[in-house]
Amino acid sequence: MRQDSNEKTTESSSSAPAKARKLLPVLDPSGDYYYWWLNTMVFPVMYNLIIVVCRACFPDLQRYYLVAWLVLDFTSDLLYLLDIVVRFHTGFLEQGILVVDKGRISSRYVRTWSFFLDLVSLLPTEVAYVSLGPHTPMLRLNRFLRAPRLFEAFDRMETLTVYPNAFRIAKLMLYVFVVIHWNSCLYFALSRYLGFGRDAWVYPDSVQPGFEQLRRQYLYSFYFSTLILTTVGDTPLPDREEEYLFMVGDFLLAVMGFATIVGSMSSVIYNMNTANAAFYPDHALVKKYMKLHHVNRRLERRVIDWYQHLQINKKMTNEVAILQHLPEQLRAEVAVSVHLPTLSQVQIFQNCEASLLEELVLKLQPQTYSPGDYVCHKGDIGREMYIIREGQLAVVADDGVTQYAVLGAGLYFGEISIINIKGNMSGNRRTANIKSLGYSDLFCLSKEDLQEVLSEYPQAQAIMEEKGREILLKMNKLDVNAEAAEIALQEATEARLRGLNQQLDDLQTKFARLLAELESSALKMAYRIERLEWQTREWPMPEELAEADDEGKPGEGTSKDGEGRAGQEGPPSPE
Repeated sequence: MRQDSNEKTTESSSSAPAKARKLLPVLDPSGDYYYWWLNTMVFPVMYNLIIVVCRACFPDLQRYYLVAWLVLDFTSDLLYLLDIVVRFHTGFLEQGILVVDKGRISSRYVRTWSFFLDLVSLLPTEVAYVSLGPHTPMLRLNRFLRAPRLFEAFDRMETLTVYPNAFRIAKLMLYVFVVIHWNSCLYFALSRYLGFGRDAWVYPDSVQPGFEQLRRQYLYSFYFSTLILTTVGDTPLPDREEEYLFMVGDFLLAVMGFATIVGSMSSVIYNMNTANAAFYPDHALVKKYMKLHHVNRRLERRVIDWYQHLQINKKMTNEVAILQHLPEQLRAEVAVSVHLPTLSQVQIFQNCEASLLEELVLKLQPQTYSPGDYVCHKGDIGREMYIIREGQLAVVADDGVTQYAVLGAGLYFGEISIINIKGNMSGNRRTANIKSLGYSDLFCLSKEDLQEVLSEYPQAQAIMEEKGREILLKMNKLDVNAEAAEIALQEATEARLRGLNQQLDDLQTKFARLLAELESSALKMAYRIERLEWQTREWPMPEELAEADDEGKPGEGTSKDGEGRAGQEGPPSPE
C-alpha cells in the first residue's frame, strides 16, 4: 500500500510539469500564435500612447470617464503582465534550431535589455493616486516603454501581408496622426497654462459659446496642430516666448516630418515600380525601338495591346527570374503548387512519376499569345511542345480561315515533334497550323529540357513514346514497316556492338596473358644476370694472372701445367 501511494505521488508530481507544459507551451517566434499575440499587444500599447497623453492634457476627458479609464488601465496592465509571461515562453534559434528549454529561455530573456524595460513599464506608479488623486494619468507614462513591442508587430505584419506597400503607407499615416495628436495635446496644455483667450494664438476662452465642449477643444487643437505641422495654412502670430518656442519646435518637426514622408513615399513608389518591372516587362523600351525603326502602326498597336493585356490581367512571363532567389527545393514546391494541376491534366504525362512531373514543372516557360497570332505553322521544325493553360486555339488550314478543331484549356500539342518515335513520317516537322483565337496563355516545354528530364527516367520515356506511337497510329502518321526496319536495324546494331564487346573482352584477356608471360620472362632474365654478376666477382683479374705466370716459369712443362691448372680453375658455367 505504501509503495502504491509512492507511485501515485510520483505519477502526480511528474504529470504536474507535463500539464504545465501543455498549458504554457513554448512559442515559435515565427509561428502563428506568436504573431497573433503581437497583434493583440498593439491595442494596449496604442491605448497608452494615445489616450494617456490626451487624458493628461484634457482634464475634462479624465474627469468625465474616470471609471472607464480605470478599467482600461487595468486591462492594459494585465496584457502587459501576460506579455512578460509570453516572453518567458517564447523560444529562440540557436544554430538554426528552436530552443524549447524554458530554463534557457528564461535566463536569456532576463539578461536582455527588453526585460528591464518590461519591468519598468509595469511599475505600480498608480500607488501615487493615494496622495495625488486619481486625476493624474501622467503617472502612467512608464507604459510608453513597451513601444518596441508595437514596432515588432508592425514589422511582422509588413512581412506577412500581401500588400506591403499599402501597409507602409498606412503605417506612415498612423505615425503622422500620433505626432499631430501629441502636438495638439501639448498645444491645449500650453494654452491652459498661459490662459485661455489671453491672445489670438492660444485656445479661445471657454466662456465663448461652444468652446467649452470637450469635443470642440480636441478638434480645435488638432486642427491648429495640423496647420502648424503641415504649414499649409495661416496661423496667428505668437506673442510670448513660450509660444515662439512651441512654434519653432513645431516648424523643425514639420521639416523633419516632411522629409520623412517624402522619403517614405518615394521608397514606396520605387518599390512598386521595381515590383512592376520584375513582374511585367518594360514596354517603354520596345515602343521606342519600334518608333526608331518605323514599325507600321498596325504591328505597333498589336505589341502595345499585348503589353496592356499582361498588366491589366496580372500575367507574368518571367516566373523563373522572380523565383530565382528561392532555394531549389522551395522553388520547386512553389512551381508545383502553381502549375502541377495543369501539367497533370496532360494525357501524355498521366501515369508518370510525381518526381518527373515536379522536374518538368521547373522547365515550363509561360507564354501569352494575342488574338490572331500563330503559335506554329505546318512544316516548321518542332523544338518545343505547348500546354494550354487558358484560352482557345484553333487548328486551321493553310488559308488561316478554315478551322478543323478548337483546342481548349488542359489540352496540348506539338509533343510528337519533340519525342523521337521510330517510324514517324513527319519527323520533327509540325503537322498543323495552330492559331490563337483570343488571348491564350500557354506553357512551353523545349525538347532539350524534356530530354534532359527523361534521361533520368527511362521507364517514363518508354511510356511517353508508346503513347506518342498510339497517337501517330490514329493520325496515320506512323510507318509500321519503317518502324520495324528501324527496330531490326537497331537490334542488329546492338548485336554487332555486343559482338565487338565480346571480341574486345577476348583481346583484353589475351593481352593480359602476354603481359603476364613478359613479366615472368623479365623476372627470370633479371635473376640470371644477378647470378652471373655474383659468379664473376670470384674470377682473378688479368694483372694477377700475368704475375702468377712470371713467377712460375721454370720451364715449359711448368708453364703448361700452370696454364692447364689455370684453365681448370676458371669460374663454373652459369648453366
